[in-house]
Amino acid sequence: MLLLARCLLVVLASSLLVCPGLACGPGRGFGKRRHPKKLTPLAYKQFIPNVAEKTLGASGRYEGKITRNSERFKELTPNYNPDIIFKDEENTGADRLMTQRCKDKLNALAISVMNQWPGVKLRVTEGWDEDGHHSEESLHYEGRAVDITTSDRDRSKYGMLARLAVEAGFDWVYYESKAHIHCSVKAENSVAAKSGGCFPGSATVHLEQGGTKLVKDLRPGDRVLAADDQGRLLYSDFLTFLDRDEGAKKVFYVIETREPRERLLLTAAHLLFVAPHNDSGAAGPAPGPSALFASRVRPGQRVYVVAERGGDRRLLPAAVHSVTLREEAAGAYAPLTAHGTILINRVLASCYAVIEEHGWAHRAFAPFRLAHALLAALTPARTDAGGGGSVPAPQPAAEARGSGPASGIHWYSQLLYQIGTWLLDSETLHPLGMAVKSS
Repeated sequence: MLLLARCLLVVLASSLLVCPGLACGPGRGFGKRRHPKKLTPLAYKQFIPNVAEKTLGASGRYEGKITRNSERFKELTPNYNPDIIFKDEENTGADRLMTQRCKDKLNALAISVMNQWPGVKLRVTEGWDEDGHHSEESLHYEGRAVDITTSDRDRSKYGMLARLAVEAGFDWVYYESKAHIHCSVKAENSVAAKSGGCFPGSATVHLEQGGTKLVKDLRPGDRVLAADDQGRLLYSDFLTFLDRDEGAKKVFYVIETREPRERLLLTAAHLLFVAPHNDSGAAGPAPGPSALFASRVRPGQRVYVVAERGGDRRLLPAAVHSVTLREEAAGAYAPLTAHGTILINRVLASCYAVIEEHGWAHRAFAPFRLAHALLAALTPARTDAGGGGSVPAPQPAAEARGSGPASGIHWYSQLLYQIGTWLLDSETLHPLGMAVKSS
């Protein structure tokens, strides 16, 4: 048993060494380059990355047309950057409407254009399309694509303009025609998917010894309220954070229930359990409730909340009253428990994100849970030499210094994400980052 434990620790340590460090945000352009490189223009008809636009490695799958009357219209934001010229031939302002990610990349590109060619501005000829002028399933219909030129319309600059767009962080750039460059980005949820799913630092959990604790203050050894796969409430060991960023200011979905009235904030790609239509809640959740991305939860669906009835605490389905997009909050934390579930603000949530299959995700973390258990077995609480009780098992160096778990995305999550991109095709993987298979 000891030999097996040592072998497993060697494997895990090796994985740590080969896993690249990732920042919380996706795509190109994050972090710093070690050495400047010479920029080379794209050739006519060249696209980067060298895969189809609507695949996982580029901007992801088409999600559906956004119209002014659709609920998703609130996902679009106007861009009034004075350093960008919008053609707006329809005179409706449609070309200024885009997703926040597209807006961020376009604004970054505008700065690069002015730096590259003083006196020249970035020009957008096509943005969000509400009139059906593009091909079927064009990302222009979602505000995720723009066609661009320079303000002087000097076509000799367009190859370099495409390169600057790549450097600005667009997820797919195509030197589509002699008259313009086409650029697109992943859906908004891909940002959350790449960085995992998180709760804000102000979220609370329930402790076994009584009372609550802010999720940001969780430490190994804490036991928090969770649920098993049959919907029974129990206390589960907090193992680690799959993502932890104290300084982050992220956009969260706000899900509010009607009765009992609860309020939960979580990122778009985090999983939340939704009750089946035939679940009355008489004995807790029915086996196998659907785990949906927070971005897919809709008013009228029911999530599970803790309710007190006759002195008995149990999980009951509560109707979702409202789902609000884009509330910014400080901190981003994704706690992992031994059971893979957790009660946050009295609402049952999965510990997982990115792949819309809670069962798959929980099984994928089985090696990590095993390694954690073996480490605990190999480093038990040791007896004080003076006979004055026991000393807790040693924690990792960062935690021993009082700084808590390490920041950033956990290496094991990074490894699973990379494996998923290798093994699963674009029909299985969510266009926002990873898989999308409904229960």
